[in-house]
Amino acid sequence: MLPFLQFLIILAVIITAAKLGGYFSVRLGQPAVAGEVLAGLILGPTVLNFLHWDIFTDVHLEETITFLAELGVLLLLFIAGLELHISDLQKSGRAAVFAGVLGFLVPLGFGYLVAILMGFDPQQGLFIGLLLAPTSVSISAQTLMELGALRSRVGASLLGGAVIDDTLVVLGISIYLAVLGGSGSQELSAGSGILLLVGRMILYIALAIFVGIVLLPRFARWTERLPISEGVIAFAFTVMIFYAWSAEYLGSLATIIGAFLAGLFFARTPLKAKITQGFSAIAYGVFVPIFFVDVGLEANFRALDRKTLAFLGILLAAAIVSKIIGSGLGGLLGKLSVRESVQLGFSMVPRGEVVLIVATVGITEGFISQTEVSIAVAMVVLTTLLTPPVLRLMFRKGTQSNGQVTAMTDSDA
Repeated sequence: MLPFLQFLIILAVIITAAKLGGYFSVRLGQPAVAGEVLAGLILGPTVLNFLHWDIFTDVHLEETITFLAELGVLLLLFIAGLELHISDLQKSGRAAVFAGVLGFLVPLGFGYLVAILMGFDPQQGLFIGLLLAPTSVSISAQTLMELGALRSRVGASLLGGAVIDDTLVVLGISIYLAVLGGSGSQELSAGSGILLLVGRMILYIALAIFVGIVLLPRFARWTERLPISEGVIAFAFTVMIFYAWSAEYLGSLATIIGAFLAGLFFARTPLKAKITQGFSAIAYGVFVPIFFVDVGLEANFRALDRKTLAFLGILLAAAIVSKIIGSGLGGLLGKLSVRESVQLGFSMVPRGEVVLIVATVGITEGFISQTEVSIAVAMVVLTTLLTPPVLRLMFRKGTQSNGQVTAMTDSDA
């Protein structure tokens, strides 16, 4: 079979499986994202391993699916930015900052202590702490959007805190690599490199804000007047891609941060409704389901032996508890209620693409083994599956404190 035909079949299978998984998940009273990830787990090496069936011979299929999945998460974060107003982030700014900083530091410390107790040396222990530190805003953001709670104080604090968390992780990995890269004069060079990295981050964010507030609305209105089909959607998509690319290439930040910022700035334009409608169709119809299925496809629970499962269980518990404590305490310091702080803490529990990036750096540099990488992937899948149903229970009762959002009931799903 020709490679393109193989790609078409796999694409059809993944999207169909995602929608069926989402359907059954909603029927069981859970958010659709949980069923979509579970569908990927069934299709992946844990159960069917269908990407490696004999009929699929193209060696680039997995990489292609991963690229489509990464585009899906960019679209998801862009839409999450559209759902918010900058004023929402301003109101929750204090809570977001504390949740992001403590949501980074507490898991870092928990991971280090667990690793030391399990017999790892301090260098490996610190790296395992960095594996626990990131969050996955895409999972919780999608769940809160399904529950109608993204514009609550918790939702705004989650998005702002996740950006800070992942930024600190990127900075932490850079410092880790720089410090381990040499001594003496090399350490001085490493210190200069860290300052340069921080400077690039600040410069990127400043330029992104300037373009988003001053230039973007003007270009959007100009594009709307052009006699071209779906010009506004094409323009918004291109800007999202450019923001995502520049975030990592120019600002040394995660691509998802750039996509989120682009959505946040487009939300200020009069074209917000049109852009949201156009992006939602393509994102939730095709690319976002591929992303959630791909999370399950990355996992291989068959490769975990008894000792590895024990370490996974301890690390998973540490990952969950540390985020609830760290980000939850950040919420309290940010003047959220106890209930909102617990909701925020658990919203930060999922791990995602940033963990996989950190794990890839770790095995490439020799800081961790393939066993720890498998544990990291399993932790991503398990926290992804666990978070949506728990968040649904947390948001089911009552109205958010800002009076804007009431959590959905089962019939609303």
